[in-house]
Amino acid sequence: MSKDKEIKDEELELDDYREHEENSVLLATHESINRDLNGEILKLERGYVELRLSTISEMVADDQGLIHGGFIFSAADFAAMAAVNERNVVLVASDCQFLSPVKFGDEVNFVARVRHKEGRKRNVYVEGHVLDIKVFEGEFKTVITERHVLKLKLLEDEDEVK
Repeated sequence: MSKDKEIKDEELELDDYREHEENSVLLATHESINRDLNGEILKLERGYVELRLSTISEMVADDQGLIHGGFIFSAADFAAMAAVNERNVVLVASDCQFLSPVKFGDEVNFVARVRHKEGRKRNVYVEGHVLDIKVFEGEFKTVITERHVLKLKLLEDEDEVK
């Protein structure tokens, strides 16, 4: 194979997730998610998302204004799903670190990037910052299914098992 052919193939593979300015990307997944609790997408490209979570009183865990980590994780998960941006994407695993507390009134800015793509699997790296402080980082492992996860036939019928 010629060197030019190899470069073109690599560019095509990278182009799977690169966005061209003339094409707008529409959100194809999690369209009904509550944006107040999970964040607002600021920038959406193929394989890349910027999302902002504005913390609200419903997220507060104590009288000091600490935001419960579940809301931070949920926003990061939403960012990862949007970066994959396939209708039937599901989270199958994650490895996450909460690096600094978030308090009521903070705005957490997340960036999610698809880092690995193999068949129906996608690995997405997500970072969250409050100003210049990194408060969250994680690797999200996702799978794209043919149908909605609630419509998949995961177990054999009982009659077939007997």
